[in-house]
Amino acid sequence: METSELLKKVRRIEIKTRGLSNQIFSGNYHSAFKGRGMSFSEVREYSYGDDVRNIDWNVTARFNMPFVKVFEEERELTVMLLIDVSKSSYFGSKLKNKNELMTEIAAVLAFSATKNNDKVGVLFFSDKIEKFIPPKKGKSHILRIIRELLNIEPTSNGTNVAMALKYFNNVNKKRSIAFVLSDFMCPDYKDALTIAQKRHDIIGLHIHDDIEENIPDVGLVQIKDAETNKLIWINTSNTELRKKIKVGFLKHVDENRATFIKSGAEYRSLSTTDNYIQILMNLFAQRGTRK
Repeated sequence: METSELLKKVRRIEIKTRGLSNQIFSGNYHSAFKGRGMSFSEVREYSYGDDVRNIDWNVTARFNMPFVKVFEEERELTVMLLIDVSKSSYFGSKLKNKNELMTEIAAVLAFSATKNNDKVGVLFFSDKIEKFIPPKKGKSHILRIIRELLNIEPTSNGTNVAMALKYFNNVNKKRSIAFVLSDFMCPDYKDALTIAQKRHDIIGLHIHDDIEENIPDVGLVQIKDAETNKLIWINTSNTELRKKIKVGFLKHVDENRATFIKSGAEYRSLSTTDNYIQILMNLFAQRGTRK
């Protein structure tokens, strides 16, 4: 993409998504993620009245005198965006492709996090780790993320969510809020999600196109699997075939939802034609009531 064209697209995305992020932030983002918990800060000598449960026994043994752990409230959050850039994410049949919706959602979340003075990082993945941008604060950092979202050219076609979750869990030792944006057309990732959820707060956003659920009756057509390049002919006038496709899609959604719920993570399914701002606001509102 030419630099001038890229900058125009970045500007359009910025204008649209910053406005949408105002809706989310003024509504429920802050309340949904305000609970930071307590993190270890330092150790100091024990004083009368200190809670004995906070004694650091290793340091106490080393210096032969009691030391206690000091904790402080974590006042900032790290938001990680794990974004599927596999070939299947570039599919779209109506207003926008799946990757265009992922770009908008990622930008909205990034600007909302910035308003909350949180750090934002990105992990682009296919069936490889395509690019990792460490978490940072600031508008210039968010604009860099948007540029990468618009201009990234994946080196591989497939999708491997398990690999992405493992990589994320290894590089982010501190607890983070992680949004996984994908169509989840991939092998099983249950174990990787369960392990990552123990340290982090993970939200799966399943992005799909309406035609993946309801294929129209347009007769005999040839379709191509974007990730395998396999070509097949299907008769879309076959009622049983259309029913089978719909049932298969709904099963795919149910299986992914069950995987996230069993691990203790959140999950939402969004179509490229859905009002994603309302879906996100509802998600954050529900989280806020549970805090």
